[in-house]
Order: sequence, then structure tokens, then C-alpha cells
Amino acid sequence: MIYIVNKSNKPDYNIALEEYCFKKLLHHDKVFILWINEPAIIVGKHQNTIEEINSEYVKQNGIHVVRRISGGGAVYHDHNNLNYTIISNEDKGADFDFETFSRPVIDTLADLGVKAEFTGRNDLVIDGKKICGNAQAYIHGRVMHHGCLLFDTDLTVLSKALEVPKDKIESRSVKSVRSVVDNILPNLPVKISVNEFSDKLLEQMKSKFPEMKEYTFSEEELADIEHLRATKFGTWEWNYGHSPKFGIERQSRYTAGKIQVFADVENSVIRRIRFYGTFFGNNSNLSEVENALVGVKYTPENVRDALSGIEFNHYFAGFSLDELTEAIVE
Repeated sequence: MIYIVNKSNKPDYNIALEEYCFKKLLHHDKVFILWINEPAIIVGKHQNTIEEINSEYVKQNGIHVVRRISGGGAVYHDHNNLNYTIISNEDKGADFDFETFSRPVIDTLADLGVKAEFTGRNDLVIDGKKICGNAQAYIHGRVMHHGCLLFDTDLTVLSKALEVPKDKIESRSVKSVRSVVDNILPNLPVKISVNEFSDKLLEQMKSKFPEMKEYTFSEEELADIEHLRATKFGTWEWNYGHSPKFGIERQSRYTAGKIQVFADVENSVIRRIRFYGTFFGNNSNLSEVENALVGVKYTPENVRDALSGIEFNHYFAGFSLDELTEAIVE
């Protein structure tokens, strides 16, 4: 097992570094990374960015916007929140195990005199208030788990940056409800800095994995990470992308997450369809699902039959066939 203390504060570079470790350092069965970003909104892989942020506020305040490769919802980062990543080779992936990967944080906080609990789908809370959101990606037997810990984050900026103006997006469906959040620092009996907290979390990991060694990137690896940043995570195409207009727009929320469906239907037949949302899946490329629905009659019965012919849970973990069908067509 290796650990990486990433000193960069550049969000697009840090997300690129994380993906590089996930996809390229395959000879290490476990990788642990700690990192802190400049003010940024990190959106989920499947989210429609423009619907998740207050674009005007983000632009005026120089807040970065970067899309990650895992599902889930948008989160706000600044210099006073701590991000951690655990990459692990795992046999399973269909049922995302958020609680086990959150245990080092829970134990670190316990050592500091604070009781944190895992709750809901993927949240860590103190006294019922969310202090950490978690997300995961899964590729070929390898899981990447990352958490965004609110240590002493400016919650006013967080609220404004993720607040979409009411007149900006029109929808017949209910929008996402933001969780009640809190910072870790006010709950600590003895106050410490975010960097000291980072050191405590690293110590916790070292105590659980005494064989863990620090990893240093080669110059070639650093060049590869920078190339990934420049060509993917630093681009408008990846972080925002084109959002074509569709004839049908639907939004639903289930236990497994929010799902938005955009479809063009001609003569009661699906011609184009796209999915956005906070859902998780073992495969981030939704083209198999989208292609399977093109040419299908836009009825619950026909959509259900098309979905039942593919492994849809690889893309929409936790959704039942009925829920996914209902999200697409009533």
C-alpha cells in the first residue's frame, strides 16, 4: 500500500492526479491520497453542470468548476476542507460500500473527541449535520473512493455557489434538497488547523496499515498527469460540455439518487436520450443504455423490455427496473 500527500491546490490538476492513480498505478493494490483545493465546485460525472451551480456567482468569485469521474452530487471545496481518496482492488462493485471506506475518518474524529456517524446513502454526520459527502467509481475490479471533509469551510460561499437562481432553470419536478451541513472544527474540543487534521488522518491510516509507504511520482508520471489535466479536466468540453435541447425533460428522485432524463421522441419513438443525475454505477459510459433505447417506442412497456435486456444496474446502481422505467416514461 502507498500514500501520496499531494501539495497542489489546483482542482483540475488534483482530479487528474486522482484519475491517474486510479487507472495507472495498478500494481499497487491500495493507494491513499490527501489533498486540498482552491475554491472549486466539483460536479459528479453524470450531472448537468449548469443546473448545479450559480454560474454568475461562481464567475464573479473566481471559483473553479471541475467534473470528476465518479457519480453523486456537486460539492464545494476551499482551502479549509480536506479531501481524501482511497483506491483499492476489490472483487465487488455493484453494491458500493461507503461505510467501510469512511471508517478511517470516523476513527480519527473519535480520537479527537468527536462522534461521527455514517448515515443515509453516503454521508458522514456529526449530531445529524453532514460533514462529509462521499463518492465512488468502479472500473475492472478497482474502486476509487473519495470524501470531501468540511473542516472549516466558508459555508456562506458554499451555499451561494451551489444555489441555482430560481428563474434560471424551469422544471416540472422538485429540485434537489441540500443537506444541512456543518464544519468539523467547531465540534473539536481542542482546536487544530486543517493541515494538522490532515496529519492526524494520515497517522490513522499508517496505524491501520503499517506497511504503507510514501510514493513519489517520476518526472514522466508528472508529465502524464499534467497532460491529462490539460486535455481533459482543464477543458470546458469535459467540465460543462454541450447541453443540447431535448423535447422531453424529466426529473425524479429515488433512494439511489436523482436522475434527469432528456429525450427526443418522434412519432412515439425515442430518437435521442441522455441521462444526468447523482446516481452511481460501475460503468460511467452510459452509451450502452442510451443506444439500447434508441428506436424504442416511448411507452412504459417497451422501455421496460429494452432495459431488461441489458445489465442496467451496472450503470444505475441501486435502481430497480420499475424505478428506472418510471424515470424515463410514465
